[in-house]
Amino acid sequence: MKCNNCGFENKDAAKFCTKCGASLNESKASEGPVQESNTTKYAIIALIIVIIVLVACLGYFMGTMNSNDSVHSSDDSKNSSSSKSVQSDDDSNSNEQTSSVSSSQSSTTKATESKSWVSIGSYSGSGSGSQTIEVPAGEIMVKLSAYPIKNYATNHLYVTGSNGQSGGVDWGSHSDVETRSDSFTCTLSSTQTFTIDYYETVSWEVEFYRYQ
Repeated sequence: MKCNNCGFENKDAAKFCTKCGASLNESKASEGPVQESNTTKYAIIALIIVIIVLVACLGYFMGTMNSNDSVHSSDDSKNSSSSKSVQSDDDSNSNEQTSSVSSSQSSTTKATESKSWVSIGSYSGSGSGSQTIEVPAGEIMVKLSAYPIKNYATNHLYVTGSNGQSGGVDWGSHSDVETRSDSFTCTLSSTQTFTIDYYETVSWEVEFYRYQ
């Protein structure tokens, strides 16, 4: 037994230190709590180990369950994908039919929209006089404008078709000297003659359009 006073190692049965004479009972008393403390530490370590083992086992079982759920989920996903693939094919066929109909309608619409007013003749002049124009059959639009000389009586610009279609502008003796414009449309079943009649103008212009 080791002496707490001088550190000399004595026999276990000794009550006093052989070297310094100090009582060894105090040393024995002090060793009791140390041994108890060591025992407590071992118990805590053992408890910690048991807890770690339990946690590891629980983690293993949880991992196994998740793996099984993953397999089931994968199977469900495959079945769902197959179902969606079939539905996608049906939708694709439906879209192709719709696209075909839409394409046909689009072609018809484009054919209709491709028509526009196309100029088929433009005429201009000044002063007074008249001239005739041959206009082909179809949907016709006539645009005209003129600027008069200072008014003396009645300045004018008239465009008249052989079937009675007409349009024009004029100024009285008290009218403002300014440019005036007019337009009209008509549908001709055959070629017709239009007469342009103008009086006391500085300038005039007549344009013919056909919708085609």
